[in-house]
Amino acid sequence: MQALDMAGHLIRRLHQHSTQVYTARTRGAGFDITSVQFAALDAIRANPGIDQAGVAGLIAYDRPTIGEVINRLVAKGLVERAVNDADRRARVLRLTPEGETTFERLLPIVRDIQTAILGNLTPGERSAFLALAKDTLRER
Repeated sequence: MQALDMAGHLIRRLHQHSTQVYTARTRGAGFDITSVQFAALDAIRANPGIDQAGVAGLIAYDRPTIGEVINRLVAKGLVERAVNDADRRARVLRLTPEGETTFERLLPIVRDIQTAILGNLTPGERSAFLALAKDTLRER
């Protein structure tokens, strides 16, 4: 079996392709938001008041890394931390108004990127690919 036929190699190449397309399209549109930062914004937007550990769990990132991601989003003025009323030691996250606006402007671009990443596939093949990828990641 050649490396070109191995799942690990193909997944790595797909990740490289995905990252290149994402970066080119978002920077071309004037955004400086990584794909992980976008995923964090999406998780926070869908779950206002979530904590960093919750974001890490939702987007499958380790806690130390997500801490740095959140720090960058706070520094950019897109996310705010607040004291958790239920546990004064904990911090909850919310998008700022600028974060909401940025997310809304970025979302159509990110949706278009999804099609571009799998651009050589028909719509049916894209659906099958996504279903298989989800099945592969499903915990057993």
